[in-house]
Amino acid sequence: MKTLSDALQRAWYGGALWFWPLLVLLWPLSVLYTWLAARRRRRLQEHCQPPPVPVIVVGNITVGGTGKTPLLCALAQQLTARGLRVGIISRGYGGSHRSAPRLVSATDSAAVVGDEPLLLARTSACPVVIGRDRAAALATLLAAAEVDVVLSDDGLQHYALPRTVEIAVLDAARGLGNGLCLPAGPLREPASRLAEVDFVVTNGEPANIFRPDQWHAVLQPVAWVAVASGVLQPLQQFAEGTMVHALAGIGHPQRFFGTLRALGLQVIEHPFADHHAFTPADLQFADGLPVVMTEKDAVKCAPFAPANCHALRVQMVLPAGWLDALLARMNENYGRH
Repeated sequence: MKTLSDALQRAWYGGALWFWPLLVLLWPLSVLYTWLAARRRRRLQEHCQPPPVPVIVVGNITVGGTGKTPLLCALAQQLTARGLRVGIISRGYGGSHRSAPRLVSATDSAAVVGDEPLLLARTSACPVVIGRDRAAALATLLAAAEVDVVLSDDGLQHYALPRTVEIAVLDAARGLGNGLCLPAGPLREPASRLAEVDFVVTNGEPANIFRPDQWHAVLQPVAWVAVASGVLQPLQQFAEGTMVHALAGIGHPQRFFGTLRALGLQVIEHPFADHHAFTPADLQFADGLPVVMTEKDAVKCAPFAPANCHALRVQMVLPAGWLDALLARMNENYGRH
């Protein structure tokens, strides 16, 4: 299912010829967007108070998926293994909940709380609070649970949220696209913003150097999960050359399709818009071939998924030594308050 968003992202990242005339018209809007974003940032930061516990923001400066949620989940697990009590806040994109911040339960519906928060609640074993106002979500989390550190899923541009450490996650293959801000390009903030964050982490080995001290993480498949039952299955569940219908309602579907091909599968692509609300009809195909998807999509499809639906479980492998560097920076920054 192709969308306008898909077309724009292909143009931003791939330099489509049809986009060049439009780019001339959009460039002034991009300049205005950049100016307004910087003005808003200065205004909100003037009134932002230091957080009561360290807050680590895991976000990006580009539109489209970069792998920030898998990185945040891996970070939550690693920090927990170090003995820290971790809490997570998220906006709850794709969910219908719009009122006061809410604590997410593993039994909640993705249609209400959003697909990413529900996935984080189920895989991280950490308390997760959603809220459009992330500062209010932070206050709700701290009132509901005793935590030593808070991870914010996205929120790099939510400047009302106090933060101790900023992590910008980039897709190594796509990078910064044409390097322009919205709507002429994929950037939420100018590329110069990368010089200000504490860490730049790329999902994969990049072709370009975005910052001399950038770190590289790797997203690795680890297992298949039967969507309806949640039963784990080995990666060898499908023989090499198996043809599958691949569904992806994520920010960058092509990365998922590429991962499947790297596993030896023949892929019939079905890209959807990010946070797509799947219906039973989306999972029905007359040929009886297996249907595969991401775990983020699976939390929405589990109530009606047929037996031939499988989700690919992936794990972000953090760069060696990065966690120690992150903790050192966190303690250093928090000690300044």
